[in-house]
Amino acid sequence: MNSFLESIISRDPAAKSKLSVILTYPGVKAVFFHKIANFFAIAKFDLIARIISQFSRFLTGIEIHPKANIGKNLFIDHGMGVVIGETSKIGDNVTIYHMVTLGGISPSINSNEQREIKRHPTLKDNVVVGSGAQVLGPVIVGKNAKIGANAVVTKDVPENAVMVGIPAKNVGTANEEFKPYGIANGENN
Repeated sequence: MNSFLESIISRDPAAKSKLSVILTYPGVKAVFFHKIANFFAIAKFDLIARIISQFSRFLTGIEIHPKANIGKNLFIDHGMGVVIGETSKIGDNVTIYHMVTLGGISPSINSNEQREIKRHPTLKDNVVVGSGAQVLGPVIVGKNAKIGANAVVTKDVPENAVMVGIPAKNVGTANEEFKPYGIANGENN
């Protein structure tokens, strides 16, 4: 828990203390409840798992399916409107901003044929997903990739890529200057 909180403080200049992160960050609460819901989902107590995840959604505005696979130190910043689908897999040290969807693309017909298949994205380690971005389908987002605000990703993303636009296009190599909100210094006209 200590390294989780330190990872958030290192990524968020607004974080003043571990206590404030625990008490006031909805992403922290959502990850905590997900761990409980995931335990019940793995144990095949699906109804209990879903009730816990829906309670968490009510409290935080963040919906994480109990079966989603989440690595260490996921930071959901602000969080409102984040949706993480059932077969999503998230690596370590991933940052997700508000209004992000890690969703499927299959229609809601022939549901029985879609059960137990990979329908949602995989985010590798150190990925950043900017606010409002949609990452859809069983795509793989490579390590250290950055997805800009409001981008729509429907194809695999290479490691260290910077993806922007609709549909998302690779516009360069990720570096320390990446701005997840899509505004560079001096460009806020």
